[in-house]
Amino acid sequence: MAGWLEFEKPLLELESRIDELRSFADGQNIDVAKELSRLEIKAEDLRRQIYGKLTRWQITQIARHPRRPYTYDYLRMMGVDFTELHGDRRFGDDGAIIGGLGFFGGRKVVIIGHQKGRDTKENILRNFGSAHPEGYRKALRLMRMAAKFGRPIISFVDTPGAWPGIGAEERGQAEAIARNLLEMSRLPVPIVVVIIGEGGSGGALGIGVGDRVLMLEYSVYSVITPEGCASILFRDAARASEAAEAMKITARDLQELGVISEIIPEPGGGAHRDPERTARHVGEAIERHLRELEELSPAELVSGRLERFMSMGEYKEG
Repeated sequence: MAGWLEFEKPLLELESRIDELRSFADGQNIDVAKELSRLEIKAEDLRRQIYGKLTRWQITQIARHPRRPYTYDYLRMMGVDFTELHGDRRFGDDGAIIGGLGFFGGRKVVIIGHQKGRDTKENILRNFGSAHPEGYRKALRLMRMAAKFGRPIISFVDTPGAWPGIGAEERGQAEAIARNLLEMSRLPVPIVVVIIGEGGSGGALGIGVGDRVLMLEYSVYSVITPEGCASILFRDAARASEAAEAMKITARDLQELGVISEIIPEPGGGAHRDPERTARHVGEAIERHLRELEELSPAELVSGRLERFMSMGEYKEG
């Protein structure tokens, strides 16, 4: 049960029983097809019950699931020929953001993305997916390269937010993110952004300004984490589930609000239950949107991108 979420455990217990029965039957040469069929039907019903009525907080937990695929995983499963490049040419390299050159669907692309770690050592290296200014400046350096050579940009977003430490602030965290927002808005090449887990605050927006913004079904996208929101509004981080409901941070919420372009479906239970199928869906969606965007001129791309973001939200003139 290690690493699984509390609300998943009844289903995992049933799936473990199915695996144990199958293994026992194979070892003893016993026919248990009828019992296996009954348990599998029961498991499928339970799966639909659990994942058919998830709260926004439960979806947030799935978006943070320790077994969920990260950027490197998607590149590998999608068969992307990727060459990573390092450093911002000003301060250093940041492991929380990876980037480089690649081939996707027979075309040359530039790829950037947040990267989290699987264990303590890797999480320290990746700073838990929270980038420093040099990470955003590295991403910008690569995006400028994409513009120079006419390569589409694919961006994978998965971060709780930019790193708020003293060093990051001293090196211009806010300026680095703001600079990326400005320059991404006017890059003359197609940009497809995919939110694969958490899309947190300016940390997500720093590589998240695209012609098309896609979200995996069980990912979240918000101005702040539910815990941070609860700490500010309620003075109690334990009320994160209440904050998540009020913030409307799921893919379905954001599609209804017109913030994202498409929801990419996930297998029942989330991307971690069938990473290969999820990666196939992600790759198909990126390919479809890139083909559409490649039909547009640089001027059309920039004007459409600006119009898309400027049209978000509602206001009243006083």
